[in-house]
Amino acid sequence: MAIDREKFYECEVKRRRVKATGGYEPFWKIKPIAVALEDNDTEFRCKDCGGPVKLYKRRTEDGAASHIEHKLKSDSEYCLAGMHFLKATDGRQSRMSQTPVR
Repeated sequence: MAIDREKFYECEVKRRRVKATGGYEPFWKIKPIAVALEDNDTEFRCKDCGGPVKLYKRRTEDGAASHIEHKLKSDSEYCLAGMHFLKATDGRQSRMSQTPVR
């Protein structure tokens, strides 16, 4: 029996931009995982709830594509795109992560 796994192919990555007053400021940008890996990005979070995610890189040509999954089940249970949220039948409301990546 196959195990259902959540897979996201887009996420937010932390970037820096120049401030008008000088220096840099961080901001989050939505990117496909494959592009983020090509750009050597290192900080990722869920684009829907802002929660921490695990990165899975493609290891072989015929293997699964690079993707991310929620680290915390509680994020998956209340994130709009989370597998556990989509399967829930109790009428729960989505929310942002209680442990967001900043």
